[in-house]
Parts: sequence; C-alpha cells; structure tokens
Amino acid sequence: MPAGLIALALGGFGIGLTEFVIMGLLPEVAADFRVSEAAAGWFISGYALSVTVGALLVTAAVTRLPRKPVLIGLLVLFIAGNFLSAVADTYSAMLIGRIIAALCHGAFFGIGSVVAAGMVPAHKRAGAIAIMFTGLTAANVLGVPFGTLLGQHFGWRSTFWAITVIGVVALLGIALMVPATGPAPTQGLRSELGAFRSGQVWLSILVTILGFGGMFGAFTYIAFTLTEVSGFDAAAVPWLLVLFGGGLFVGNVLGGKAADKALDTSLVVILAGLVAVLVFFALTASSSIATLFSLALMGGFGFATVPGLQMRVMHFASTAPTLASGANIGAFNLGNALGAWLGGVTITAGLGYTSPIWAGAGITVAALLVMVAAAAAARRRSSAVQADADSEPREAIVA
Repeated sequence: MPAGLIALALGGFGIGLTEFVIMGLLPEVAADFRVSEAAAGWFISGYALSVTVGALLVTAAVTRLPRKPVLIGLLVLFIAGNFLSAVADTYSAMLIGRIIAALCHGAFFGIGSVVAAGMVPAHKRAGAIAIMFTGLTAANVLGVPFGTLLGQHFGWRSTFWAITVIGVVALLGIALMVPATGPAPTQGLRSELGAFRSGQVWLSILVTILGFGGMFGAFTYIAFTLTEVSGFDAAAVPWLLVLFGGGLFVGNVLGGKAADKALDTSLVVILAGLVAVLVFFALTASSSIATLFSLALMGGFGFATVPGLQMRVMHFASTAPTLASGANIGAFNLGNALGAWLGGVTITAGLGYTSPIWAGAGITVAALLVMVAAAAAARRRSSAVQADADSEPREAIVA
C-alpha cells in the first residue's frame, strides 16, 4: 500500500470527525445556545451546504495548481474553522466556524480521490479511494463516539479543541507522506467543465445526493431517536455510535471491493439494501435490540455506496476528473443537507423522532430508481458501441 494513501486517510479522519461529531453533541449544543433542535441542525446543514459550494468553487480555483500544496492549504483552512468553532460564544460565530471548516472538505476529498486513484493500477482504483475514505469511517468508529464522550464530560467545546489538534497532526502527515505531484493534466477550467456534458456524470451525482441524503435523513437526529424512542440513556449514545461507525468502516471496505468487480450492479444492490434497513429501523426503533442491528446495518449499507459512486463519476469524467470528483463530494454533502433539512421538517411538523428515518427511506427509494435507470442507460450505450465496433470489419470486407 502506498504510504500516501495512509496520509490521505489521516486527513480524511480529521475532516470526517468535524463533520460527524456534531450529531452526537447536538442536544448539548442546542441547549448551550438555547435554540431548537431544527435550528441546531443548521450546524449540520450549513456545513453540508458549504461543502457543496466549496467543492465546486475551491476545486475550480485550484485545479491547475500542484496537488500537495493544495491539500496542505485546505487543511490550514480546516484548522482555522475548527478553532473558531471551539471559541465561539454565539450561535452565529459557531455557524461561521462550521462554514469555514467546510470549505476545505469537498476539494480535499475530490482532489484526494484523484491522487489516490493515481497511486495504484486501474483495476484497484475504487479500492484505493476506499482506503482514503477509511479515514472518514475511522472518524466514525473511533473519533465520533469518543469525541461525543469528551464533549459530554468536559463540554462540547473540548471536542472542537481536540479536532483542531488532530487537524494539525493530519497536516503534518500530508506534508511528510504524500509525494509531491504536479498540477492536474488539464487545459484549464473549460476542460474540467467539459466533463459535465456527460449525462452519466449528472445521473451519478443525483444518485449521490439522494442516496446519502437518505442515510443522513435518518442519522442527523439519531441522538434524539435513540433517547426519546429507543429508550437509551444519553450517556449510551457515544457507545451506540460505535456500532454505526463500525458499519461505516466495513461498508466502505466491502463497497470498494464490490465496485471494483461490478460497479453498477453493486450500487443497485447496496441501495436496495439501504431502503430495507431504513424501513426496518423505522418500524422497530422502539426496540433497543433491533436498534442495535439497525445502526450497524444503516452505516454499512449507507457508506458502501461511497467508493463506487466516486469511482463512477471519475469513470464517466475520465478526461477531466478533478472538478467532477470534487462536485460529487459536494453532492454527498448536498445530500446531507437535504436529509438534515427534511428530517427537521418532519420533527417540526410533530411527526415524531422516527419520522426522519421514514423520510430517509423515501429519499433512498428515489436514489435506487435513478441508479437503475442510469445503469440501464450505460448498458445500452456500451452495447451500441460494441455493436458498432463489431460491424466495422464486416463493412470493410464488403467495401
């Protein structure tokens, strides 16, 4: 395994921690700033929307620059945002800190995906991307539960101080372990934008938005679901998040392996599995035992889509993958924002703390339908190209 992949995973760990840890601390943060659950949810939605914007604008701005200095600069931005979050004394200041930290997220994973894929042979690229995203899943397995525990015992600000320190360590890892690389082999922004002429790129991005939105529709308010519906004590939430994080880790690894073998088929199966898991969770959330299984499976099926969807976008944007890769990272977070917003709407409407799970299931059904249509279109296109290729020799003989 190239050492650079470990460094990228280390950066992903820090960024993943700042994205996800807020979910386990949402009740404490809401109480501290004296805002509603839905208003506190904007620390998640605002972050996700900022990732979407940053994934496009920041990636476009740096697409012709050497990649290693860009990755280091993005982590500097990440550190600054988390420092501001740690010292924020108002709701607005906290939100600004979240937004600043988020601006690096999409570009880091977008550029990092291209760098990771370039380190290995073509048949291992989805697996290499999965290794980079292992940092993100490790943040959920280890970072989020212990970050939540830290915040509950020493105040939620202590968690963001810890994230700031981790960001510094991640920056050093990138500086020492990622080899120096040149700028992306592109003729400029116009060349990168040309990748978006592919309908399959847009379909893949739409699946990303809906698929991840479905999981996050259920997960954003998971602390409330666990305590108010499943009957767990608040002190148990960090340990329950270990199950979810473990599912993310396993799903990411297996999803990468499956995508390398059968990309579209694996995505269809995984999305169908996620629908089934979310429906099961919504129906059995009042059972503590069933909830344990649901958390692990929701994480597993939800994150198993990530390497495959990222690889699919890069495949159909192969001539200029950097901006398309960043845009798909933005799409993941646009899905986060969609799920968090819709979950907040259902709670505000008085539908209860299982309603975000039902909303997530509905969004995931839409993702599955789009993925089935995209896979069918890709097969038809591949068959047509093959038929044209097969007909050329016969036409030449007749001539």
